[in-house]
Amino acid sequence: MGSVILLWIKETEKSSRGENMELFEFYKKIEEYQNQKNNILATVLEGENSGSRYFLSEGELIAAYGDGAIPDEQLKEIAKAEQSRITESDGRKVFGEALKQQAHLVICGAGHVSQQVILLATKVGFYVTVLEDRPSFAGEARRMGADLVICDSFEHGLAQIPDREDTYFLVVTRGHRYDKECLDIILKKPHCYVGMMASRGRAALLKKQMEEEGTDWKLLDKIHTPVGMPINAETPEEIAISIVSELIHEKNSLRKTSGYKKELMEYLTGRKKAENGMALATIIERQGSAPREIGTKMLVLADGTLVGTIGGGCMESEVQHQCLRMIHDGDRTGKIFKVDMTVSEAEEEGLGCGGTMQVFLEVL
Repeated sequence: MGSVILLWIKETEKSSRGENMELFEFYKKIEEYQNQKNNILATVLEGENSGSRYFLSEGELIAAYGDGAIPDEQLKEIAKAEQSRITESDGRKVFGEALKQQAHLVICGAGHVSQQVILLATKVGFYVTVLEDRPSFAGEARRMGADLVICDSFEHGLAQIPDREDTYFLVVTRGHRYDKECLDIILKKPHCYVGMMASRGRAALLKKQMEEEGTDWKLLDKIHTPVGMPINAETPEEIAISIVSELIHEKNSLRKTSGYKKELMEYLTGRKKAENGMALATIIERQGSAPREIGTKMLVLADGTLVGTIGGGCMESEVQHQCLRMIHDGDRTGKIFKVDMTVSEAEEEGLGCGGTMQVFLEVL
């Protein structure tokens, strides 16, 4: 695995600040490396050392927590995984989780359609950066909830965007020349999606011009334009729905788990304090119409507060009560809890048919 950096957690190293401080440091390592392309979290699921963790980035072991050693061969197998799954070796079950980076959406332009895209995209988990050279429109982008607004020329704004292969670019500027200015730069940067709002005719003319100027047609052909799902959208709100639907489709085609949302990480790194303890619930297996994907996480605080969701309804309530019981009893042994949704229960939850989930519960 190359040079190895270990954040070994030992009983003798626990500080007077509290038992969880070492775990906070472990999650800070995950946060530090979250922009790397290939991150794997391996968690021991069963036995007295359940909850022990290994974090690997780009095949290198970065941090470890707990005393439950994972055999080298099993760890190497997990490190190569491109999707999340449970592995078993010598009777030891380990959940190998391929962590997806938070999708970064960069929007060039902050007009009326863009503002509605910002509103929706932030709600479905994108980190949204908006580039806009008009101060009044940049202000509207901030008001709509963009995570970062860069009020500068598109050239200077795009120069400030980190090179990441999971970046989604959306070009919705106020004119043809600005579209071209943005695309000339964007197509030279790493990306996983480029969309441009334009009519078919206008898009064809722009692509032809850029090809004549030397841009590779293979890059031009991958631009999503006209952008968005074909739902006959007309208003800015409807157009935004079609665009964000397409973004979700592209994002969820990656066979990795959702990783850790910002609010979850606030608690897991200790920046927010959970009085009297907390428990983490992670979906490790699902079948049928279970409402959330493998890797979905929810924190249960000691006062019953939920941070995140694993699907809602009676199923989520069952998990919540199990977690609260574990917190109350001081039970720090992780356990696998099976949720079995019968057809009738599924109908009550608004699902088309029944499903089952296995959820790993642990007090942190």
